Amino acid sequence: MSKPTFPPGGTFFDTVKKSYADVSVGPDNAIPTSQFLEASESLLTLFDVLGSVAFNPVKGDMAGNIKKVRDREVAAPTESASLQELVVNEIKGKKHTAAEAQALRHNLTNPDKELSVSFREAYGGTLKPHHSFMIKPIFSAAMSATPYRKDFFAKLGDDQSKVDAEMQKWLEALEEQVKILKDFQATKPAKW
Repeated sequence: MSKPTFPPGGTFFDTVKKSYADVSVGPDNAIPTSQFLEASESLLTLFDVLGSVAFNPVKGDMAGNIKKVRDREVAAPTESASLQELVVNEIKGKKHTAAEAQALRHNLTNPDKELSVSFREAYGGTLKPHHSFMIKPIFSAAMSATPYRKDFFAKLGDDQSKVDAEMQKWLEALEEQVKILKDFQATKPAKW
């Protein structure tokens, strides 16, 4: 796959519609549903940078989870302003289709490891426990198709210090939001 295009001196992060850093977490750590979904849809474009069709099932799985949450938001907009509100109200209705789609974590912050190792570790700690024995080998194959770290980061921008700074900001925001959601999942209102 060819290198993505971005403005001169820019990075991949300049091309996304919304970054996790742009999601305005509100009072009581409320994560706005629409903003989080837009950032998650932008995350899907990162799989195009990875450049292998082996990631299509991974991208498809994430897109399916995003769709579940988006469908719930559209079906009950007044009850879905925040992800937490969406989950609580969905569970009250004896459903949990969107609530199941909260598992989202991406780990690229360990610079001494190749991406395939980081991806496997992140997958093992997040989605793998929720996947069937039929799906796990598909994800494992995708992890094996991960490009070398230096090749991947080069596709994100020419100025690696700027890429690193943008990625750090993006990941810190994502990690904060994932922590908020994990803490929320441990509360009684989030249980089904």
